[in-house]
Amino acid sequence: MNRNKNAFINGIRDGIPIALGYFAVAFSLGIVAKKAGLNPFQGFLSGILNHASAGEYAEFTVIMANAPYFEMVFVIMVTNIRYLLMSCALSQKFDADTHYGHRILVGFGITDEIFGISVGKPGVLNPFYSYGAMVIALPGWSLGTAFGVIAGNILPVSVVSALSVALYGMFVAIIIPAAKTSRVVGGVILVSFMASFAVSRIPLFDGLSDSMKISLLTVVIAGIAAILFPLKDTGEHEDKAEGGAQ
Repeated sequence: MNRNKNAFINGIRDGIPIALGYFAVAFSLGIVAKKAGLNPFQGFLSGILNHASAGEYAEFTVIMANAPYFEMVFVIMVTNIRYLLMSCALSQKFDADTHYGHRILVGFGITDEIFGISVGKPGVLNPFYSYGAMVIALPGWSLGTAFGVIAGNILPVSVVSALSVALYGMFVAIIIPAAKTSRVVGGVILVSFMASFAVSRIPLFDGLSDSMKISLLTVVIAGIAAILFPLKDTGEHEDKAEGGAQ
């Protein structure tokens, strides 16, 4: 029980900067939500159920277009499909005896940044670590959306745009330490940047959503890296683990 508590507290600690970045980015999305006709409570609820910038923006766009619910479900599913891959990858970090309920709950709360700090933990991942990050980061996202609705167009566009930069700096802070400790990880990150830029410039991929492009690149690049540079099981991961949860 103490191990779960410690993991939860560590997750909250690591999730605080994520929550701050989320609040800033979601604030600008809240302004879009206001234009779509949502009130602050609806904006908050949207952030709790759909904690992804691209997915939430797509949601508000569909609402403004008065499209049917089926189209909204389809658009959000395609936009957020990369989180399915992240959830599957993160499940491999759990102890084999981890209950499926934990796997489902962690999968629901997966975001790019929460996945980054969770998958970066050495050894077996305690789901309570992810819970700690989620319990502070996701409300930050939802509150940001709600306050964005309240603020509306009061703040200048330049101020809102400046706040959004915080998320990119935070994401860089997640990947840099891993790149420093592993040449393979650093190389994969560099290749990912170049491939992502190339795909964004090739007209052949213009018909794909940004999320679909990211998902395809993730599968291809991660698959090649796994084949060329497989991880060696040293048997030491259990000693580094924070403890599994049943």
